[in-house]
Amino acid sequence: MDVHLEALAEVVNGRVIGDATCSISGVGNLGAAKKGEITFLANKKFAHLLPATQASAVILKESDIDTCHVNAIVVDDPYLAYAQIATVLTQVDNLPVGIHPTATISKSASINASAYVGPNVVIEDDVEIAANAHIAANCFIGRSSKIGESVFINANVSIYSEIEIGENSIIHCGAVIGADGFGFAPSKGEWVKIPQLGAVIIGKSVEIGANTTIDRGAIDNTIIGDGVKIDNLVHIAHNVEIGEHTAMAAFVGIAGSTKIGAHCTFGGGAGTTGHIEIADNVHLGGMAMVTKSLKTAGAYASGIPAEPSAQWRKNVVRFRQFEKLEKRIKSLEGELKVLKGS
Repeated sequence: MDVHLEALAEVVNGRVIGDATCSISGVGNLGAAKKGEITFLANKKFAHLLPATQASAVILKESDIDTCHVNAIVVDDPYLAYAQIATVLTQVDNLPVGIHPTATISKSASINASAYVGPNVVIEDDVEIAANAHIAANCFIGRSSKIGESVFINANVSIYSEIEIGENSIIHCGAVIGADGFGFAPSKGEWVKIPQLGAVIIGKSVEIGANTTIDRGAIDNTIIGDGVKIDNLVHIAHNVEIGEHTAMAAFVGIAGSTKIGAHCTFGGGAGTTGHIEIADNVHLGGMAMVTKSLKTAGAYASGIPAEPSAQWRKNVVRFRQFEKLEKRIKSLEGELKVLKGS
């Protein structure tokens, strides 16, 4: 869609420098954007690209105006403004409405007239789908589940029974919501399955990435708070609770019954053991492993960054010597005490 620069500036409460009637039809990065596109400068390390940009407009801070030769929108936070403007420019108008003839829908399901149900979708008994919800092709929605207003469920998503998804949430392809948690009781060398009786409750404006899995609770519910953002290939185990506006990058794994606070961030590959609590505003670096509760806000990291193989082998040898070194130090400390006492 084409939008005048002035209208985009109003969206982000920005100030236009240059031609306010300039027409913008898309977005691009600073080095590759072309005429008709808008880009942004949020990081000084890319400032050298600004003088040569071919974009029709740039979103930037006041401090970068002098080196900008094209139209601009001046804001305090260019990255945030870019996200808001890109949303406007890429929104899809005239989404389909109605039920595709190949969909299989229980007679007891309730589907708002403004919702869309795509090809080969299966909807079981007593499901409720609210206004403007969009259920793409090949999705499955189990009995008694509730899909909120303006929820967008992409293709091939499986939603088990008794799941609730809050309004304006987005679920990407291949996600599985409400599968059984990993619950088994040992018995004479075998495993006896424990029925998973809880549900999954997902709040408003949540986004769940492709091929992510969120298990149903064992007895109580698994709960995902409002505004939570979960990347692709993340696993959330049974009875986990995630506070509002927490974000998790790909390959994160959260073990059962972990309680995570609000406004936390988890770097890629981070994980936790089960039955622990993580406070609000905790920020985990990539590959961090949490084995006990974190009760204080702040940044945490663990793991060893990659290094040349030869150096790693030397370090491994040193790691294996730590126990001997510890015993030797304690022995020397004991001898020193004897000497001081004599």
